[in-house]
Amino acid sequence: MSFLSILTGTKSLMKPNSLTFKQQITWVAVVASVVLVIEVINLLSGRALNQFSIYPREVQSLGFIFTSPLLHANFQHFVSNFLTLCIFSFLMLEFGKRTYINATFFIIVITGLLVWLFGRTAFHLGASGVVYGYFGYLLLAGFFSKKIHLIAISIMVVVFYGGLIWGVLPGQPMVSWESHLFGFNAGILLAYLKFKKRKSILS
Repeated sequence: MSFLSILTGTKSLMKPNSLTFKQQITWVAVVASVVLVIEVINLLSGRALNQFSIYPREVQSLGFIFTSPLLHANFQHFVSNFLTLCIFSFLMLEFGKRTYINATFFIIVITGLLVWLFGRTAFHLGASGVVYGYFGYLLLAGFFSKKIHLIAISIMVVVFYGGLIWGVLPGQPMVSWESHLFGFNAGILLAYLKFKKRKSILS
């Protein structure tokens, strides 16, 4: 039984796609470890890995849509994303491991492609695009699911993280608001497509 199911008192039949609380923690720990190790290597190398960031409309950087979410401009940038990434990963895993994997891939690809196509001519890097993708998905997916413990997640995200929405607007010149905007929209789109498809199958 998942953590939110326990908190809300709802019963959950374990399916192949479901994870126990311990398994969710393990998944988050693995993700956190990978991101942390890459940050340490990048830090010790003088940010040499940041050459693998997205630079819009440069053909050679197109493949870096997969590496840029793992890189950060400085340690402060890393810290600002790390905890929220871990928390949102845990909440995303409440929807199942398959959903988490597919959503992460979808968000990285769509966000990266849109930043590459329409972003400012500057290096774009950091996990914030993925964070905002999870944010967009979590805002709506719980309500679409009509399951109490998943609705609780959406409500919690609105209450505790609703202020993130302002990050999709142009603001600080050194912040990739484009990644925030495109990531957020990718998450919303995925939530809509996922539950619209499920509804059409059921009908």
